[in-house]
Amino acid sequence: MKKLRRLLAAWRDEGGITGLETAIILIAFVVVAAVFAFVVLSTGLFSSERAKETVYAGLAKTRGTMTLSGAVLAISNGTQVTTIRFGVVLAAGGDTVNLDATDPTNRTVIGYIDTSVTDNTMFYTTTEVLGDGDGLLEQGELAEISINLAAECPTCVIGSNEVFTLEVKPPTGSYLVIQRMTPPSLAETVINLN
Repeated sequence: MKKLRRLLAAWRDEGGITGLETAIILIAFVVVAAVFAFVVLSTGLFSSERAKETVYAGLAKTRGTMTLSGAVLAISNGTQVTTIRFGVVLAAGGDTVNLDATDPTNRTVIGYIDTSVTDNTMFYTTTEVLGDGDGLLEQGELAEISINLAAECPTCVIGSNEVFTLEVKPPTGSYLVIQRMTPPSLAETVINLN
């Protein structure tokens, strides 16, 4: 009978079950912590990937930047400016820029602004001074852009002592803004506006 009581007492002892329950709870905590760590890591990787995309988009926006090279010239008929010419080059580290005015899609657009006229579709011609003649402005190349105001924008009348602005907008990259004022006399045929 004593043996039977001991056996029943051992059977009622829950010491082993308590250890098993503790192990199950501990494993559950480890699994939850692993899932939480995975979520935190994947969120961090996702946000760092987004930050990387933002940085690359900013770099792409600034890479196509053009700068003026040389003088901005105004060709005059004696009373008003008929043509504007200026040279452009790529900034250091810039990507190529399409200067083919006849390209219907991925081309550079030039806008004209003065006190009475705004025209965002100025037609222009490009002459490559230094380059391979493919219509793309690449590193080491120099292009001259010419805008015939008399033919392309008859309402764009630039007389003496007038301020005008040209916005050169490449397909990617930042705008090149050229703002100049004409001299008091337009008697000369070629006028340097620098």
